[in-house]
Amino acid sequence: MSQDHPNPVTPELPDSPVHTTGTDHITIWGSNEADTIEFYRDLLGMPLVLRQPNLDDPSQTHLFFDTGDGRILTFFVSDDRPSARGQRAGVGAVHHLCFSVDPDEYEDTMQALEDAGHGYNVFDRGIFHSIYTRDNNGLVIELSTDKYEIPDDRRGEVLAKAQELREEDGADYAKDEHLRGAIEALGLEVVEHDLPDADAGVGGVE
Repeated sequence: MSQDHPNPVTPELPDSPVHTTGTDHITIWGSNEADTIEFYRDLLGMPLVLRQPNLDDPSQTHLFFDTGDGRILTFFVSDDRPSARGQRAGVGAVHHLCFSVDPDEYEDTMQALEDAGHGYNVFDRGIFHSIYTRDNNGLVIELSTDKYEIPDDRRGEVLAKAQELREEDGADYAKDEHLRGAIEALGLEVVEHDLPDADAGVGGVE
């Protein structure tokens, strides 16, 4: 199916005039500084690494958080904006943000959310595990952890191989066996993490 599709899945760089080298930062319209810091720094543990005026609108403050690997998440905030209850869906809107958590801290993460009064859902997504919650403005936040050790520089290659195995299997989505098979097929060591049981497959967060 991939070879016949007009947009095949492949880890190879496309023949395009520009090639990005990674995600530098993502910026969100936030509410106020206190609520934003309470969720992202005090609950999710992202260090606040820079605070300065929004250079396009100095009446707002620009907060920079380190998501854990040097990739930055930033917010434009203002103390006159209360946190909201939900997000407006639509083309161009953000559906959710996903951050990685250590497999050894996965169950502790669920407990921390519960202790902080944040509801959550947990799913086995086939090739990874995910916790879904919402931030202070109702934005869906996914906290995912890998089922297997995957080197960062081989991640795209592993996922593309899992896609190939999924299609050969006729499965609706990539499952554990496809990911494990991809790791084995690429000659990588199979190191599986001990994660809790969770509902499998699709559904749960809109």
